[in-house]
Amino acid sequence: MLPIDAAAHASRWRRRHPVDKAVLGLGLTVLAISLPPWPGAALVLVAALTVLLGPAGVPGRRLWRAYRVPLGFCVTGALPLLVQVGGPDGFLTAADGGAVRAGGLLLRTSAASLGVLLFAFTTPMSDLLPRLVRAGVPAPVVDVALVTYRMSFLLLDSVHRIRQAQAARLGHTTRAAAWRSLGGLGATAFVRAFDRAARLQSGLAGRGYDGTLRVLVPEARVSVPFTAASLALLAALAGLTLVLEGPLS
Repeated sequence: MLPIDAAAHASRWRRRHPVDKAVLGLGLTVLAISLPPWPGAALVLVAALTVLLGPAGVPGRRLWRAYRVPLGFCVTGALPLLVQVGGPDGFLTAADGGAVRAGGLLLRTSAASLGVLLFAFTTPMSDLLPRLVRAGVPAPVVDVALVTYRMSFLLLDSVHRIRQAQAARLGHTTRAAAWRSLGGLGATAFVRAFDRAARLQSGLAGRGYDGTLRVLVPEARVSVPFTAASLALLAALAGLTLVLEGPLS
């Protein structure tokens, strides 16, 4: 199981309905994209961090391990705005206002990423995907997503076991041995994936599969107080941005 999925299953908000958490997490993401970078996205970033580390109870170290990957993409995407190619001053020069644009983009994307992580760290996919059928998503699409989600963990587990076996046989001692081990890893994982898929198909056929995977979904109801508090927080962030935008700009 991936660390972020394990954290979602152990979250304080595990039993809450996905709609409750979607209103808050995805609402923060929308605000980060739509509000001005300063102070709007900065306020959203602080609010998302506060909720993640506070009420949601996400461990700081685990949050950082998941956040550093999208943060790296955010930084990489903002760096090109600092320079311009061509022009009278040379082939590569500092862009006019590049620092402001890069900072604004970095604030927007990093805050939006935290909003998505808030939803991911509190909502297991096994709770979300079956409920998509009630939201109008075709059942075959949801079934494919469920099977892919399950198979991904089996494939990762197989890769981990193969790497452990290769390391025990000194398969990573030299560069040549590491490349041979990598080729063997890819070939073995490919064969095992097809073998597991065939066994899964045979198992479903033996159980009378009729085109729909029926799974038990934990009972949960949309919490009106929680949703109202989330909407109040989003409205407060938007209002505070409008109030501070004039003086800060």
